[in-house]
Amino acid sequence: MSVVIEPRDEYNNVLIDNTHPENRKNPDPHPKYNLVVIGAGTAGLVAAVGSAGLGARVALIERHFMGGDCLNYGCVPSKALIRCATVLADVNNANAFKITNDAKPSARFAEVMERMRKLRSQISENDSVQRFTDLGVDVFLGEGKFTGGNTVEVASTELKFAKAVIATGARAAAPPIPGLEDIDYLNNENLFNLTEQPGSMAVIGGGPIGAEMSQTFQRLGTDVTLIDLAEHILSKEDADAASIVQEAMIKDGVTLEASAKDLRFEPRGDQKAVFYIDKEGHSQERVVDQVLVAVGRAPNVKGIGLEKVGVEFDERKGVAVNDKLQTTNPRIFACGDVSSKYQFTHAADFLARTVIGNALFMGRAKASRLVIPWATYTDPQIAHVGITEHEAMEQGVEIDTYTQPFDDVDRAILDGETEGFVKIHCAKGKDTILGATIVARHAGDMIGEIVMAMKYRIGLGKVSSVIHPYPTQAEAIRKVGDAYNRTRLTPTIKNLMGKWLGWTRGN
Repeated sequence: MSVVIEPRDEYNNVLIDNTHPENRKNPDPHPKYNLVVIGAGTAGLVAAVGSAGLGARVALIERHFMGGDCLNYGCVPSKALIRCATVLADVNNANAFKITNDAKPSARFAEVMERMRKLRSQISENDSVQRFTDLGVDVFLGEGKFTGGNTVEVASTELKFAKAVIATGARAAAPPIPGLEDIDYLNNENLFNLTEQPGSMAVIGGGPIGAEMSQTFQRLGTDVTLIDLAEHILSKEDADAASIVQEAMIKDGVTLEASAKDLRFEPRGDQKAVFYIDKEGHSQERVVDQVLVAVGRAPNVKGIGLEKVGVEFDERKGVAVNDKLQTTNPRIFACGDVSSKYQFTHAADFLARTVIGNALFMGRAKASRLVIPWATYTDPQIAHVGITEHEAMEQGVEIDTYTQPFDDVDRAILDGETEGFVKIHCAKGKDTILGATIVARHAGDMIGEIVMAMKYRIGLGKVSSVIHPYPTQAEAIRKVGDAYNRTRLTPTIKNLMGKWLGWTRGN
């Protein structure tokens, strides 16, 4: 196994016992399976347990750890650290709320990491080999690869299938930066193995992982420099939203080097030297304790025998699928990070649900019908769904945009969280919602209301009639609906209403 989970303390031992128990003997295979699933990340787990629950005979293959990226070195451990960093930031900001805070608190980094490992081990039971075995899935640990039109081999055992699902996910990609291979660097697969806090860290890449971890480690006490080639962080997000988060990170103390170029590395004893040209054209050198590379993901398509079964794939884009998530081999489907541009746990979940009906029951579910949101868990968070203003412009889609800043929302004012907004895009002249962006401390929790409206084609005008508790920050969504309804009060309508009201007064 190339992925290592350290340290081997009591919590990681529980994690490993759950997700890849050592010395476990694989079960004897059935003569033929309705479904063989390769990969036990979110997509594979959902496809396997959902199919078994419907009565299918299912085999699930995993070479590393059950739960995949999300449980082991993604969503779960990162959010545990983010929570600790947020608490520390709030305590350090207590004076803004007139709370005496004479002593400057700090993070006990080793214990912060231990807390993460403890909570991760608790959650790992949900993705454990034992749980899925109890639910009727035959779990096989080892490298799975296609060997024929209806066979997969794992640990020298052949499994026959009627249908198969590729859910092998993606991994951290090593960009071609000079000197990178000469240093020991971190990525999301080994970042959470740390037990000692780095005094300084260079984070390469201002996407979601880079932004989240830059802010988190800075708040925990590491001196962080975020280096990005783009003009600003989170370049795929709404530019106004990204700007707010960028300013918040700088306020936290992150040193941002945007528009950097000619990046290279050199070992410097126990440290690493980072060289680059800054946006002013000046040569820069920074010596840091750790380098976190958070640039790009690569789909896991090698070594699983796709060539033998006629499955088209690209080493950068992943497995090619149609709208029913069927590969170029009609008996084989793919879902999750290995085939989707939406590399999120919740997307993998619902893509896998799409596969179940299509693979087992000749269903007609289409991935394009899914309304998939995402959130970046910085502070404040950015949550988004649907089209952006930039995409609308590129695609020639005419839109009307309605925005509610949080500095005019009572609860946000009371919470001291006025930096942010709710922005909703509608089809030109209509209340049909095409996209939305929320910037707020709990934006990820708020976006679901808009996703539901889009999913069930509830117009923005009707959203304004939904009663929200007062005072809440979610009222901002209703206020955006009110803004749309005000546009319907044209001068002609207002004039007619005035005449009616005058007549009812007896004027």
